[in-house]
Amino acid sequence: MLFYAAMAFLAVFICFGGNYLTGQTMLERPLVVGLVTGLLMGDMHAGILMGAALEAIFLGNVNIGGVIAAEPVTATVLATSFTIVSGVEQSAALTLAIPIGILAAIVIMFMKNVFMNIFAPLLDRYARENDQTKIVLLHYGTWVIYYTIVAAIAFVGVYLGSGPVNAIVDQIPATVMSGLKAAGGLLPVVGFAMLMNLLWTKELAIYYILGFVLTAYMELPAVAVATLGVIICVMVGTRDYQMKTMMKQAQVATPTSAPSAQTRQEAEEEDFFA
Repeated sequence: MLFYAAMAFLAVFICFGGNYLTGQTMLERPLVVGLVTGLLMGDMHAGILMGAALEAIFLGNVNIGGVIAAEPVTATVLATSFTIVSGVEQSAALTLAIPIGILAAIVIMFMKNVFMNIFAPLLDRYARENDQTKIVLLHYGTWVIYYTIVAAIAFVGVYLGSGPVNAIVDQIPATVMSGLKAAGGLLPVVGFAMLMNLLWTKELAIYYILGFVLTAYMELPAVAVATLGVIICVMVGTRDYQMKTMMKQAQVATPTSAPSAQTRQEAEEEDFFA
């Protein structure tokens, strides 16, 4: 169990810490986290399935400033670990992921808003002294401290097993748990609605209707619909490129200024009397 706990620690540290170190490269998305966790624990297939399921759940999860609705990295690592190591069913692991994400978010909010503030006076002092070496060391040092503590949550959770997590979840009132489950079911809808709100235009409405018909009435799988979408994108892009090329060629072939009517009349008279 110690090995799997260490792999869970490493998965959180790589995905969560690496995401912010590399400039928000989406390493913290459940789809990537599930893949990394499954790869480290020797069951990449289960990791991909869990990551894809949790990606749909946390798709609408948006963290603003120091307020965090739920922490998807720890939730994905623990849910995937319980499925691979403890043999917990995927549906039960998905149910556990929501309260785990909320509990992890509480810890992270405390870390961001309280614990990490103790380093602020040091940073101010080094800035006043223009000691850039110490500023860089403090920056990377606090990064290691912060994500080590966050990753320790996954380490402890996997090392103790799903039993303590289930015990904590059992202490949550039934009404609250029902609300969490309902919220978890709504999150995918909210996520897709947010994406549609950003992308929706009258020109793109026809593609939405096409995707709805293919999925709801023709019952095509998501992979087939996505493949058709890629084909349509390539066709539209190729057509737009050809149209732009033709317009450029037409502009080159067209003279810069057309001759006036008087000039044309004079040219015709000269030809007539020649």
